Amino acid sequence: MLIDHRTYTVRPGTIAKQIALYEQYGLAAQQRHLGKPLAWLITETGEINTYVHLWVYEDAADRAKKRAAMQADPEWQVFLAKSAEAGYLIKQENKLMTPASFAPISRP
Repeated sequence: MLIDHRTYTVRPGTIAKQIALYEQYGLAAQQRHLGKPLAWLITETGEINTYVHLWVYEDAADRAKKRAAMQADPEWQVFLAKSAEAGYLIKQENKLMTPASFAPISRP
């Protein structure tokens, strides 16, 4: 199992706008290709103006296949264009992680 831990940082005061943009234009396309995320979280304390989502894949090949299909989806391309045009996003960080043997991830 491979977990894709993605952290996004947005300009102050724009997190609600970025999330609304994603909900309207990106969510359906992303879930169509990647399934439902393990988690989609908004930071309350610590490094504010950030949100995190976690996606589960079988392995790196599964991730590459699903993300390539998503990138080719015209609906996803609309979201990317609108997100770039809005200019809310400052930074993105991705971590590919595997669960420790003593703490397996189980999906509901």
